[in-house]
Amino acid sequence: MDGDASPPPAHAHAAPPPPRTAPAPAAPSQRDMSASPTSSRSVTETVNGSHRFVIQGYSLAKGMGFGKHIASETFSVGGYQWAVYFYPDGKNPEDNSAYVSVFIALASEGTDVRALFELTLLDQSGKGKHKVHSHFDRSLESGPYTLKYRGSMWGYKRFFRRTALETSDFLKDDCLKINCTVGVVVSTIDYSRPHSIHVPDSDIGYHFGSLLDNQEGVDVILNVGGERFHAHKLVLAARSPVFRSQFFDDESDGEKSEVDESDELKEFVIDDMEPKVFKAMLHFIYRDTLVDDNELGASSSDGSIFDTLAAKLLAAADKYDLARLRLLCESYLCKGVSVTSVASTLALADRHRAMELKAVCLKFAAENLSAVIRTEGFDYLKDNCPSLQSEILKTVAGCEEECSSGGKSQSVWGQLSDGGDTSGRRVRPRI
Repeated sequence: MDGDASPPPAHAHAAPPPPRTAPAPAAPSQRDMSASPTSSRSVTETVNGSHRFVIQGYSLAKGMGFGKHIASETFSVGGYQWAVYFYPDGKNPEDNSAYVSVFIALASEGTDVRALFELTLLDQSGKGKHKVHSHFDRSLESGPYTLKYRGSMWGYKRFFRRTALETSDFLKDDCLKINCTVGVVVSTIDYSRPHSIHVPDSDIGYHFGSLLDNQEGVDVILNVGGERFHAHKLVLAARSPVFRSQFFDDESDGEKSEVDESDELKEFVIDDMEPKVFKAMLHFIYRDTLVDDNELGASSSDGSIFDTLAAKLLAAADKYDLARLRLLCESYLCKGVSVTSVASTLALADRHRAMELKAVCLKFAAENLSAVIRTEGFDYLKDNCPSLQSEILKTVAGCEEECSSGGKSQSVWGQLSDGGDTSGRRVRPRI
């Protein structure tokens, strides 16, 4: 019948099934993709430092009044400044000066500084029976002590009964010795480094120095006091803007476009510097270091600081705008600041814009004013640099403000009337 479907002939073949594809590989699990396991460790420990405070003239310190102290010089531990305060008449008015008090104070800016402390009053008889108050080597129920801010203190109002102290072996020749140890608590994270490669320090200074020593590729001559130094314009210009201007900025456009085909090196004359100073400056320019300390400190027989190589090199650094060389010279000269040298060093620093060294000298002079004003250097300031004397007095005023807020207890102005210095030593006036 029309419309009826007929079965396919027996010889007809069915259509082949679609080809089977291989299953896609399973995506790696998150665990397979993870990196090697890492680890870290928190380490909390103390950075320790100690200071010995010697109190000479104990009997003279008595009677200064309760709550008034003698302060040690500040010392650095764990990135903070600290000081020891000794109260001859005690800190607590209720004790009626029956006890001496000793405290350790945070003398620099800081917030919630955690630390351990130890105060040791030394037995001066040789028996070793010291009086020790210590946080170290014992369990602290509430942990290390926390100093909230600058001026916070830890110590003992009743450190030692005064009558007992004065008949003990702790006091000898009117002198007390107190050892102070501070342990600042710091925390660091130590984490594993599966691989590391050591990179040595830079040796670029060695290679540039060799270039100077071997005179390879030199293209300029510097005539200094009749002594000729061969160097490289690009090296000098890269280090000093003064040399850069001298070698390149002063050339006209026409000169820059011309090609110099002569083999003769251009010579520049420097007539305001000694050859040995220029040689030391070249050493820095190529090697980025100072010459040996023995050379820096050498001077003529008069011993004037202005005549040392370090001072002359500071002047050269100022002239050629070598900021790092100036700072290196300042650091070296700072080590030699003393009562006898501070005034002349201050004049030197002011003359050559050595601001870091100048600040150190002003502070040192202010703190030791009565001794400094008796030196020849101070007379030099009076005759040649009167403005620096005014700056010293301004710094003294700043020191006085610090005293009133808990710094050194003896007034700097008071030194001038009693002939002492800030360390409490009597200074004999010059005849």
